[in-house]
Amino acid sequence: MALMRRQSLVKFDAPLCETIVDTPKPKGSEVLVRIERCGLCHSDLHIQDGYADLGGGKRLDTTRGMTLPFTLGHEIAGVVDEVGPDVSKELIGKKQAVFPWIGCGQCRDCANGDENLCVKQRFLGVSIDGGFATHVLVPDAKYLLDYDPLPVNQAATLMCSGVTAYGALKRLVDRPRQRNLLLIGLGGVGMMGLSFAQAMFKQNITVADLSPAARETALQNGAAVAYDPVEPEIIRRILKETEGGFDGVVDFAGNEKSMAFAVATVARGGKIVVSGLMGGNFSLPMVQWVYKRMTIEGFMVGTLAEAKELMALARAGKIKPTPMKEEPMADVQKWIDELRSGKVVGRIVLKN
Repeated sequence: MALMRRQSLVKFDAPLCETIVDTPKPKGSEVLVRIERCGLCHSDLHIQDGYADLGGGKRLDTTRGMTLPFTLGHEIAGVVDEVGPDVSKELIGKKQAVFPWIGCGQCRDCANGDENLCVKQRFLGVSIDGGFATHVLVPDAKYLLDYDPLPVNQAATLMCSGVTAYGALKRLVDRPRQRNLLLIGLGGVGMMGLSFAQAMFKQNITVADLSPAARETALQNGAAVAYDPVEPEIIRRILKETEGGFDGVVDFAGNEKSMAFAVATVARGGKIVVSGLMGGNFSLPMVQWVYKRMTIEGFMVGTLAEAKELMALARAGKIKPTPMKEEPMADVQKWIDELRSGKVVGRIVLKN
């Protein structure tokens, strides 16, 4: 029996360790993918910690129902090594990206195509073993996407940071007022968002980030304006320069300060889509909500249909690749530490 190596979570709030197990054998519609690349995502850090920050010293326990050792990683691309008896053998040897946001397949949300809303979800690298390994067992062949002629790194990262940024931006496409757009937080997802927004919207894209390096990278990658949210009098300046604020805002950071900034700079009748998971708490006077007539929508990851739309856009050459850095899979813990300390611009992609 062949063996597979995994960078496993063996204890919450502790470094990942290598574990070696028998390579699983696919049953039914399952597919075994030999992993070539797996992107490192900020949510991997929350799962390693075992909690999410609710603000005010409160924490949401995210360890329930998880069995250790557990393999994180959900931005996966690789080659099909083996298929279950219900899957065409023609798939073996094909290069595929893996859609990780898999539902139970039985409930109302799954029947509606909204597997990302499923309560009994089987998200790869979140609920079932994921991509920081040599192989991953995918529950059904329908979650595999052809990515040729894209580079393997881009294909992998489209499945989380990509589909998250795309889905969040899509929630602003139908807005009647499209004067301007602000993206807050230029981590891996925010940089993807900047790339996609240029393909999805006609207006100039403005960005805001605390990091001068991230702002500079954004300006080099198509942002029209980049603001430092902590600069003195910045809100007053923005409201003046935008003639009243932004019609659409995506908060890719999702913490108390980024949301306060979003609410301060959104125009009357505008919409904020919150897609970051940095944590904390957010409160707003009811009167301001009503006076500003603003909409706030929470958004996490896209659907399989949205992943296919995004992949088609990317394969047609409509999307510029975002900054990425390839590193050995065995060094994943080192890069988790770097990401945690805010030293990563763009996306780290781990290679087997």
